[in-house]
Amino acid sequence: MDKKFEPLFTPWKIRDVEIKNRIVMCPMGGTSLFGWMEPNHFDKVAAEFFLDKAKNNVGLIIPGIAPLRDTIGGRWLYQNKGMFRKLKAFMEEIHATGAKLFVQLTAGFGRAFAITDDLAMLHNNKLLAALAKPIVDISAICASPSELPSRWAENVTCRALTQKEIKKMVYAFAQTAKLCKEAGVDGVEVHAVHEGYLLDQFTHKYTNHRTDEYGGSFENRYRFAVDVVKAIKAECGENYPVSLRYSVVSKTKDFCVGAMPGEEFVEIGRDMEESEKAAKYLQDAGYDMLNADNGTYDAWYWAHPPAYMPQNCNLDDVAHIKKFVDIPVVCAGRMEPDVGAQAVKEGKIDGVGIARQFLTDGAWVTKLMEGRLEDIQPCICCHNACFAMAHYKGVANDETMDDAAHMARCALNPQTMQGHKYDIKPAKKAKKIAVVGGGVGGMEVARIATLRGHKVTIYEKTDKLGGIFIAAAAPSFKEKDRELIEWYRRQIANLKIDVKYNTEVKDISSLDADEIIIATGAKARKVPIPGVEHSMEAVEYLNGKPVGDNVVIIGGGLSGCEIAYDLFLKGKKPVIVEAKNDLMAIRGLCLANSSYLRDFFNYKKVPVYLESKVKKINPDSVVIAGKDGKELTVPADSVIVSVGYVPAPLIKSAPHVHLVGDANGVGNLRTVVWRAWQVAIKL
Repeated sequence: MDKKFEPLFTPWKIRDVEIKNRIVMCPMGGTSLFGWMEPNHFDKVAAEFFLDKAKNNVGLIIPGIAPLRDTIGGRWLYQNKGMFRKLKAFMEEIHATGAKLFVQLTAGFGRAFAITDDLAMLHNNKLLAALAKPIVDISAICASPSELPSRWAENVTCRALTQKEIKKMVYAFAQTAKLCKEAGVDGVEVHAVHEGYLLDQFTHKYTNHRTDEYGGSFENRYRFAVDVVKAIKAECGENYPVSLRYSVVSKTKDFCVGAMPGEEFVEIGRDMEESEKAAKYLQDAGYDMLNADNGTYDAWYWAHPPAYMPQNCNLDDVAHIKKFVDIPVVCAGRMEPDVGAQAVKEGKIDGVGIARQFLTDGAWVTKLMEGRLEDIQPCICCHNACFAMAHYKGVANDETMDDAAHMARCALNPQTMQGHKYDIKPAKKAKKIAVVGGGVGGMEVARIATLRGHKVTIYEKTDKLGGIFIAAAAPSFKEKDRELIEWYRRQIANLKIDVKYNTEVKDISSLDADEIIIATGAKARKVPIPGVEHSMEAVEYLNGKPVGDNVVIIGGGLSGCEIAYDLFLKGKKPVIVEAKNDLMAIRGLCLANSSYLRDFFNYKKVPVYLESKVKKINPDSVVIAGKDGKELTVPADSVIVSVGYVPAPLIKSAPHVHLVGDANGVGNLRTVVWRAWQVAIKL
């Protein structure tokens, strides 16, 4: 192990519980040991997932939020005693590895609940809501400190919680914590004065308009969180550790509007001055650790940072707040192990919180210890499978029910949180496999097929592996994407997969193979715009074609917006023209990612023309027509067309031929990787 990482592997204590190293696996929605979006039970898939991480040298494991009361059916956790008996046996397995585990309990979501359009309709229809209440009490799920607008549905107003409901939650926290302690769980974490969830909404003036004992003064706004820890301590004893998930600063400018890194703004949530007071106040109330970062659902990219956010984005604020408490403080938010290790060494923080990297590569801590950093498959912060909750104008949470019920999966690793669906088993008969195209889809299917015992040859028409993803990874903020390409290339080399470079296959009959994989990608969609010859395709720009200062991007979406962001970072003046009523009206694109780009463009005043079309491209300008038909001429030294792609398979179908990647259907890395596995495990 590199000496710079050694501070990560020193012991520390939370109350009397000793943790063997400073690596904390932070909680992720969907990884609850008690199930998710279903009646509570001991979840064997989650248990297997966490046991694997414990065996791979994690110091402290904190599973994802466990709602005190089922979202489906409404049963309280503490009413299911049999579930805790199974938990006790599981804790014995965890402790045999040397790891410790805290269970995170949540009061709920309030206005942050990612309500879908169907649930919004149910919420707003009193008759239907009454009929559905025994199964899904959506009014209770969304209940907030005060009447508040939903973060997700523009037509939903969340009702205020009653004092009676608050008291029931406090009681449930204590009773559930007691059962956790009896089951051998090392501590509990209260979720959360954090990220704009329910308890956090009580603490903020902009979301708490109550006039009773839970609103108004500082003490009243933090009363709910204080009542919870005092009730837990009364049941479990002062020495039973209680961590608090805590957002140091809210980074929030308004409802649904966050603040950019480095931006000067007026905080409407918790500012640093209040946080200094609150951290000490919560410690004195009984909390034994702060598991900290920044943000709210209105500034979601601080708590769930996409690739655009700086690495270690919350460290300075978390390190500052540690000066005001005597309890351990953990920092999360794109934490890099070397930076985290140095921060621990300097006493700035006590633990390094990392979450989604565990979804991509569950053995990364072991690999770090063994000095195999290049073998760690990197998380690229895409949120395509772990948090595929999209939101755009006119649509609430545009997430499939499958994704809602199975969060915390991984775009790059389909084995994560999917039981044994994607087990890699030896092939019954070793075959010769030809893979045409060396992009991510081609490399992944080659990798998995080789692991199953097949003999694979990749035919790549260029002199390097990576395909279109090389261009996609070109912007400066895509450092993890570039690491992923290198990881794939190393995997192909280590597995000794034969690669025929500079070899373009035009006729599959020339291939000596039992099965043929077509991974030839996609081609850019053409636009019938007069003067289109004065433009370039998105991939041309990403591959390095020079542009002038004033650049018009035709097409928003994720690609167009990322190109505009890249251009701005380079000092150019981008303009985006998008036909839809929102820049990124895309299912599967997490709101944490899309809201960063929307907020950035607003903050930097990047011109965006929605519900508009480019009518003509001139050598030095474009003509834009708005929704009302009025035309506007905008200066343009360069024009980039980013209106999507269409599959370009070498052959669409034939016996023993399989399509993967964008050749099968244009999507994202999740669709590419999962499809590759689906094909490879059946060969």
